[in-house]
Amino acid sequence: MPFQSHDEYLVSQPVEIRKRLEQVQKEVEARVPGATRTISYNMPAFKNERTFFYFAAFKKHIGIYPPVLKDLELIAVTEAFRGPKGNLSFPHNQELPLALIGRVAASLAAQYKAA
Repeated sequence: MPFQSHDEYLVSQPVEIRKRLEQVQKEVEARVPGATRTISYNMPAFKNERTFFYFAAFKKHIGIYPPVLKDLELIAVTEAFRGPKGNLSFPHNQELPLALIGRVAASLAAQYKAA
């Protein structure tokens, strides 16, 4: 089913997962003022001029895309969450590192603004 909004996507998720997704959404909006909500690849996303941050719920984790490529310190700090392509996975059985997710969002916004 194609989603038309963040709200539609969030409502389709189980309550506990929805709460986690809402926390990610709130953190991105706090860290990147002016970012607008959008749906891209049928996932909630944020954009300024370009889409810079995607997030989605999966069976065992929340995924965040695309990978940070330019902030070497942040790449090192997120190593434990990085998959083979650099995308981030945050297991549902662990507390979300919201401050870290906020740093990722800010870095991605800058990365895609400069591109």
